Amino acid sequence: MQDYTLGISSHFHDAAAALVQGDRIVAAAQEERFTRQKADWRFPDHAIRYCLSQLPDGVEPAAIAYYEDPGLKTRRILDTARAMAPRGARLWPQMLATLETLSTELPRQLLDVAKGNGDRLVFVPHHRSHAAAAFYPSPFEDAAVLVLDGVGEWSTTTMWSGNAGGLTALGEIRFPHSLGLFYSAFTQYCGFKVNSGEYKLMGLAPFGTPQFRKTILNNLIELRDDCSFALNMAYFDFDKGLSTTSPLFEMLFGQPARRPDAPITPFHMNIAASAQAVLEDVVLGLARTTLHRTGQRNLCLAGGVALNCVANSRIRLEVPGLDGLWIQPAAGDAGGALGAALEVAQQAPASRPRQRSRDAMSASLLGPEYSDAQIRAALDQADLTYEEISDPDTLAQSVAAALADSQVVGHFFGRMEFGPRALGNRSILADPRGTDTLNKVNRRIKFREDWRPFAPIVLADRAPDYFEAPDNSPYMLFVSKLKPAFRGPVTLGKARARGMHAPIKLQRAVTSDVAAVSHVDFSARLQTIDPADDARTGSRAGAILRAFDALTGCPMLLNTSFNVRGEPIVCDPKDAIDCFLNTHLDLLAIGPFLVWKKVQPDWVKEQIGRKKFAAD
Repeated sequence: MQDYTLGISSHFHDAAAALVQGDRIVAAAQEERFTRQKADWRFPDHAIRYCLSQLPDGVEPAAIAYYEDPGLKTRRILDTARAMAPRGARLWPQMLATLETLSTELPRQLLDVAKGNGDRLVFVPHHRSHAAAAFYPSPFEDAAVLVLDGVGEWSTTTMWSGNAGGLTALGEIRFPHSLGLFYSAFTQYCGFKVNSGEYKLMGLAPFGTPQFRKTILNNLIELRDDCSFALNMAYFDFDKGLSTTSPLFEMLFGQPARRPDAPITPFHMNIAASAQAVLEDVVLGLARTTLHRTGQRNLCLAGGVALNCVANSRIRLEVPGLDGLWIQPAAGDAGGALGAALEVAQQAPASRPRQRSRDAMSASLLGPEYSDAQIRAALDQADLTYEEISDPDTLAQSVAAALADSQVVGHFFGRMEFGPRALGNRSILADPRGTDTLNKVNRRIKFREDWRPFAPIVLADRAPDYFEAPDNSPYMLFVSKLKPAFRGPVTLGKARARGMHAPIKLQRAVTSDVAAVSHVDFSARLQTIDPADDARTGSRAGAILRAFDALTGCPMLLNTSFNVRGEPIVCDPKDAIDCFLNTHLDLLAIGPFLVWKKVQPDWVKEQIGRKKFAAD
């Protein structure tokens, strides 16, 4: 029997733990889901306990893999501080705290997990962890691998070749030249939160035009003949200060950074469109170079930048010689825990040759699940009225009927998703065709900005009927354009010509047959699903979707994460119940139970909107 390996990521972004047995992924979860602190970076005690609970009785992990090299990271911090002195003095308190963590706190925590046996600890460099998370679970025997993120120890961008012998590093770009930090600078400039608001910048980009693209290319970033890049650090401050941008950044664009509570203007839309366009230029060039240098026809991606699904789609459509593209669903630092574990397991003497016909992520449903008894106890504890439907088909039909009746459903079933996307098991579902659905879910359920788009979950065999290529997207990591037959008559250009400039006015003007899940450029970040895979993956979203299609003729649903603004995706039954009680969700479908808001006592209605959350 192959040994088990525990992987850990912590202390900088999205802390997580993962457990593997050889190349089989047993469990993986982010710490935020247990602590309810979004993007929790602290040592993942709860996630570790969950992963260890999946071990057979009496079995311990043979190795504990950490996703970074703390010594190398310490060297980068010290070297950067020395090079920037005295200008970087504002960062010194933060640097000293980080050094204390790396030298004292982290070793103690890791030794506690290893039960004092330091020989079980293995440190895997940050970008190798990302590359391993991208390649080893992929469906490819051989592939090129491209990692794009903020920064690990020194690397910000790396290229790899993967085959039966493992991963070979081919090239890197080093800090401070970082595509992830470049995009974060524009995220901050447009008034969004760094390390969580980057997806808002991507969502804002289609509202604008890239009129600042040349300004950015002429001043902020140099694209070289080999498709590498370098930042002009005079315009950035992340290497020496507490901001991502320097005063020159604001002077270049002629406006101060937007305050988070200030209106979004056409200027901010155009800035977002321009930053997105340049990011796509760089990513496309790097993808071409990586394929050329490796001689491969398949490509794997990881790192936080790999969550930019617009850039991903352009790679898939425009990079010559590309046969297959696979992206780690937990592409950010959480996935580093999985990659570190897989890399160490790959080096074990008993490791088996990779043989793949599909990816090994189990639809990314790798988190905890809860028994019917546990769910019933939570419902009783909350004093809620509910009905139990033991037949899965009957339950799916009941949920589909509610959705067809314009009800919004919180869906909780099976194992929790690993990564930032809700893929059906911890999802809010709604009919995508309603003209007021977007506003209802944004304002009355998610409590977030009303212009932000939602994603559709689509029957895989029907996706080509509605969407242009790429139309195969099981992890919600690509965007596709809605086919012209399903688009409304008003385009973004026509809406602007009518004097509309506010994002919500543009969003409402540019409609389609599935207006709740198509953006202002008629794009959608779709998730495709095959109901035949429900039993294999431990999902029932496919069954609900198939029942909804049978009722309505519409093969898709709005699918967004089961949470509200600023809160992590729900993990356990109590989290789901709390979110149900705090929002205008009409129905909670949790395990085999249906909980209708309309039949609850009056006190339930009084709970809605009382709990407040931090901005995301």
